[in-house]
Amino acid sequence: MSPVSSKIIFNALLDKNLIVLACNPRIIPGVATGIFLAAKDLDAAIIMELARSECDEKGGYTGLTPLTLSARLIEANSKIKHDIWALHADHIGIKTGDDDEIEATKKLIDMQVEAGYTSFAIDASHLFDFDGKTVKDELKPNLDATIKIARYIAAKKGDGNFGLEVEVGEIGRTNENGMILTRPEEAVTFINELEEAGVKPDVLAIANGSTHGNVYDKNGNIIAQVCIDIERTKAIAKALRDAGFKVRIAQHGITGTPLDLIREKFPKGDILKGNVATLFQNIVFDCIKIHQPGLYERMTDWVMENKPLPDKGKEEIFGKNGKFAIKQFFNEIYLMDEECRKDIEQKSYQEARNFIEAFNAVNSAALVRKSL
Repeated sequence: MSPVSSKIIFNALLDKNLIVLACNPRIIPGVATGIFLAAKDLDAAIIMELARSECDEKGGYTGLTPLTLSARLIEANSKIKHDIWALHADHIGIKTGDDDEIEATKKLIDMQVEAGYTSFAIDASHLFDFDGKTVKDELKPNLDATIKIARYIAAKKGDGNFGLEVEVGEIGRTNENGMILTRPEEAVTFINELEEAGVKPDVLAIANGSTHGNVYDKNGNIIAQVCIDIERTKAIAKALRDAGFKVRIAQHGITGTPLDLIREKFPKGDILKGNVATLFQNIVFDCIKIHQPGLYERMTDWVMENKPLPDKGKEEIFGKNGKFAIKQFFNEIYLMDEECRKDIEQKSYQEARNFIEAFNAVNSAALVRKSL
């Protein structure tokens, strides 16, 4: 079944005590089927997404283009027939904001619209004027790029029915004092300026302490991610509500976050979209390691040779940079044996269920259907 607009999903679930699971199936076999099955069984609205770096006209680092991603997801869902899901262009990164980059971004969006995408995330958070005298001055480069691309997206469909995510505060950016977090006044100023320009986003990604990918300690051991600043997140959400905006938070970098922390501490409703990405990649790599150790060894050797990290151990290097091996070994991965694929599907199904339940999103699809 074809995807629906995430705007429909977000509007239907606005102020409900839940989070919509946004999954990154950067390796399709087994993963997509498992996620769709979990969403169907729990009747949950979900989002499927890949970032620009992962999926572009050249295949990003996953070997998938917008068209092949869309086709493979629809194929994975063809027998399951889960009806409430969106196809989201995550992190449409804009690093310079110059004319060439803006035009290249528009061409990518053309491809994504043609492929059936129903949702877009503009990420110009890297553009920040540290010499700006006011918050608005600091955010102006981000605002300029975001407005240009948002208007282009809206013009692609007359009813403006695409979902829209924007970003303020670069996720993972640090300075000598540690992680740089988004301030409530930045979020309010950013959304206010966008709405003044006629751009009305549904969700806002913020820098609140999370990081993308696996997290390791100083000894190279993978550890839980417990650095998300819950109080800062609540403060930003409250500031947006108090200012009268119907914009909620998109929480990035959830892989590794304990489910108990999510159940007990995540401000559901304030956070409306929750991204889980690297977890599903980890499942695939772990299953390949068990079922096809020769392929896993070749992938590891390639990463160690082509994507080394100074002073890091083998496990950490592969855990952080194994994603770059996906495109290099695309055919072998996609021709994995049936036992491996079924193991991936089963594990992806269980993890998707775990997050849908922790996000309090069971039966959220029924709420969306009522709004259609």
